[in-house]
Amino acid sequence: MKFTCDRLQLAEAVNNVQRAVSSKTTVPALEGVLLKTDHQKLTLCGYDLELCIITSIDASIIQEGASVLKAKLFSEILRKLPENTITIEINEKDIVYITCGRAEYKIIGIPAADYPEIPIIRSSDKLTLEGETLSSMIRQTLYAVSDSDSKPTNKGSLFEIENNQIRIVSVDGFRMAIRTEKIAYEGELSFIVPGKHLAEVMKLIGEDTKEVQMFSNGRHISFTIGNYTVMTKLIVGDFMNYRSSIPTHHSARLTVNTRKFIDTIERMSLLLTDKMKSPIRCYIDNNLIKTTCNTPLGQAADEVEVIMEGEALEIGFNNRFLLDAFRYTETDEVIVELGGPISPMVLKPIEGDSFLFMLLPMRLSR
Repeated sequence: MKFTCDRLQLAEAVNNVQRAVSSKTTVPALEGVLLKTDHQKLTLCGYDLELCIITSIDASIIQEGASVLKAKLFSEILRKLPENTITIEINEKDIVYITCGRAEYKIIGIPAADYPEIPIIRSSDKLTLEGETLSSMIRQTLYAVSDSDSKPTNKGSLFEIENNQIRIVSVDGFRMAIRTEKIAYEGELSFIVPGKHLAEVMKLIGEDTKEVQMFSNGRHISFTIGNYTVMTKLIVGDFMNYRSSIPTHHSARLTVNTRKFIDTIERMSLLLTDKMKSPIRCYIDNNLIKTTCNTPLGQAADEVEVIMEGEALEIGFNNRFLLDAFRYTETDEVIVELGGPISPMVLKPIEGDSFLFMLLPMRLSR
């Protein structure tokens, strides 16, 4: 195997596919990036048996072949090489010769035969979304994905496609995030994608990504993003009945300036640490949210004006969860609905139904 290509393109490709390379494994090949040449293209693949990232770059192929190179070492070498053109030659014993300018390396590769078989997704169902739309949907729901193993389905986001709409839902037991958009697809699909793998999909969606195509066979899903393909196993299990947990009534409805309220909560948060579980108290009345925080470090108070309809109430929240909910609305103003001191807070857009965020309060001691 022998080829010549642009070092910077190769380095970028290796950096991206190695996100799917396993760092802890008993299979040495899974710690590497698979390189394969075919028809003047160099294909690179990272795979940890759950997540797979594949891409191709242009190359001048002198001799075709395939081999696996240790991802971390290969990436570091590419980053340090002096010139933009690189030549790589790998012999039948998987000895790798790397030449770039006056720099030369000789390293040990791994036979491509040791690399596990990459899943092939065959499906006639193709979903297409604008890149920016999918990126925002993932970003605005990923924060509510659970990192606990107690409920495996909560470690992923539910994708629901029905009635020409796509909905992404994430829950972690304390909060819920729902994003909805229209889609040109008349069928019905439902599957759960691991949250940590959706984070990798979002990283690959750039400003110039016009669209992302999704294919699912019921066990895996693939995302085609420009020159990259991301494949992941789906989470098997029943997602919670999230619709039943959304409040149908509220006793107070507020229109809140998002930036002003975030600033207020950030000021309260200066007295809080991860070890301090004190809630931020919100007393809502007369078109004001008065916030207070009392911890061993001291006390703080602030207030922000809102437009209010309904009854006065006092309610408390975890400061980090409260900040996340308001930050990820990504709007100047938001509607807040409250049903009482122990009922969830619901955040909605001023117009439309593109998102619904829900947050459980903390019980306040008197």
